Amino acid sequence: MALKTFKPYTKSTRGTILVDRSGLWKGKPFKALVSPKNSMKGRNNNGHITSINRAGGHKKMYRHIDFYRKKFDMIASVERIEYDPNRSCYIMLVKFEDNSHAYYLAPQKIKVGDKIENGSKKEIKIGNCMPLQDIPVGIDIHNVEIQPGAGGKIARSAGTSVTISGLDGNYSLIKLASGEVRKIDSRSLATIGVLSNPDQKNIKIGKAGRSRWLGRRPHTRGVVKNPVDHPHGGGEGKTAGGRHPVSPTGQSAKGLKTRDNKRTDKFIVKRRNKRKDTK
Repeated sequence: MALKTFKPYTKSTRGTILVDRSGLWKGKPFKALVSPKNSMKGRNNNGHITSINRAGGHKKMYRHIDFYRKKFDMIASVERIEYDPNRSCYIMLVKFEDNSHAYYLAPQKIKVGDKIENGSKKEIKIGNCMPLQDIPVGIDIHNVEIQPGAGGKIARSAGTSVTISGLDGNYSLIKLASGEVRKIDSRSLATIGVLSNPDQKNIKIGKAGRSRWLGRRPHTRGVVKNPVDHPHGGGEGKTAGGRHPVSPTGQSAKGLKTRDNKRTDKFIVKRRNKRKDTK
């Protein structure tokens, strides 16, 4: 898929850059694998706002993706590749030998009509799913399970993948995109290939209306609010906030480390790379 630009007939089309989806399925999703999805508008189960500036958005149905790859040792054929409004990468509808269907995440270079398979000791081929112990070192993989049978959790967004960098007893060493190296049980499943739609990161929305379609409300800076609404608010005239940047709840916004899970620290071989200063 390529990027799509527009002639500047209006102010919004001047800077708009979108992904060309002309090669995707143009019909409706597979009815048996979708269900209604209610927008939470940034609120939790108690009705409290936990994610600000979220509301509205276009109505959409949820596509049920099989992250577990439940059908083993059965050949499936790729029937179509679709756009999914709930995630950044594309999805593919596959049909098994028993005429059942499933939605999987679609990797790059996979085409309609390709055959894929799940199980142990399968061919190293894009779209095939197998345990980490059966995948050679250096292969790009996605939809990786953290624990066997828990379903894919790692590398599920557009254009992402991780790499097997080595073995350590019953564990495989996985190098993540952030530079972190992590030990994962070698019985965990992973799928071969890099996920589709790598140009997602190059999109320029172009106008405020498209943000509203995505469920994003306008963002207001903290320094122009009242003190009751934000720690940076208030003051006489135009001020800089009077303190180091913090979130609306007072949490530092300058690289504060919030990870607190000592139970899994033993599985991290190398921490992620430090962020480079862009100033």
